[in-house]
Amino acid sequence: MKLVIRVKLLPTPHQASALQATLHTCNEAANHASRHAFTTGIKRNRELRTQIYTQIKERFSLGAQAAQLAIKKACNAYASLRGSLKAGHLGRPGTKRHTRATNKPITFRPDAAQPYDDRMLSWQTEQRTVSIWTVHGRMKHIPYTGQEDQLLLLAHRRQGQSDLLHHNGQWYLLATIDVPEPPQNPAPHDFIGVDLGIENIATTSTGRRHSGRKINRTRENDRRLYRRLAKKKTRSAKRRAKRHAGKQARRTRDINHKISKHIVTEAQRTGRGIALEDLSGIRERARLKKPQRVTMNSWAFGQLGSFIAYKARKAGVPLVHVSPAYTSQECSQCHHIDKRNRPSQAVFACRSCGFVEHADLNASHVIGRRGWWVWVCGAESQVPALTLVVQGWMRRSAEAIGEGELQAGVSDRQRTRTLVHGAMMRRA
Repeated sequence: MKLVIRVKLLPTPHQASALQATLHTCNEAANHASRHAFTTGIKRNRELRTQIYTQIKERFSLGAQAAQLAIKKACNAYASLRGSLKAGHLGRPGTKRHTRATNKPITFRPDAAQPYDDRMLSWQTEQRTVSIWTVHGRMKHIPYTGQEDQLLLLAHRRQGQSDLLHHNGQWYLLATIDVPEPPQNPAPHDFIGVDLGIENIATTSTGRRHSGRKINRTRENDRRLYRRLAKKKTRSAKRRAKRHAGKQARRTRDINHKISKHIVTEAQRTGRGIALEDLSGIRERARLKKPQRVTMNSWAFGQLGSFIAYKARKAGVPLVHVSPAYTSQECSQCHHIDKRNRPSQAVFACRSCGFVEHADLNASHVIGRRGWWVWVCGAESQVPALTLVVQGWMRRSAEAIGEGELQAGVSDRQRTRTLVHGAMMRRA
């Protein structure tokens, strides 16, 4: 699997000036390529390069590789925009956000990150220095530093391009490394269900609740501060708001890293998998009042989910995503679904069997059970014949299904999914 690590460059003032000029020039070239692509409608790398490669190289005095990477950078930005539009992340066509994104060419900041390939950047891992191309010539012997374990990985497993980044007066290189994946646990004996929320950031079916009280209180204080700064409308207020936003993002990222590490470590230690809700598009689907929308949009559940996913993959822990439908209303004991099962935000009380539990903990048990069924239905059989019994309903394996059914296109996996879903609905 591929990971990105960040190393800090320690250039001299002369080298830093050359790097700054390089970023500005390369981003001007990328803006020129972006405007041409927007005007002509040509947004594929090879076609756009055929038209403007020579022009960019001569106009901005760039080397061959730098000119090609500037064009590719613009094309990649349009490809990302198409993906966001297709996924609905920028709203429906005709909305202000959608129109603002599509009615003008993409622009890059003067200090936006710039990609480098091995022809423009070389690493001396033993000396821990880099040699990097700039518009003022090649700058050699620029020292770099970073975490020791990451530097060891960088020395042996670096692959592909790196990005030059200037942030808060510091220079960084973002390098891609290829880490071998451990074999995934083929037979987890259970799945840890993880319910992501706002009052409790994450609740696991093992009983661990990661409270969001502290971070929610901090977010509310941050919102008050932003409102006060927005009223001032001064440059210093804008600078302070920008600094504070970066601090808030780093704090949230740190919390999500700690929570995801704890969940994955517990699953790896106990030989279990992890089940998460598929929350893609939840912001677009949810109909909430304005205060609730503010809370929802400040909730970094996507980041936490991605952290759990890559850490699980790195540790060889199976991970499945399940439907979030009715997880907060379904009883984990009798599977009865009723909106009235939630008398309050924190309490779950089943109106069918009388089971009472913390609402988030009950939801995590439901998610864990659904994750187990997704795994069972999707896993290949390891025995000659397998019979699944759910509430008295007998399920046959692929070996027990007649040839006529198989030839008709009815696979055992599809049959099992359908029957299990039907059984769960009957139990509800």
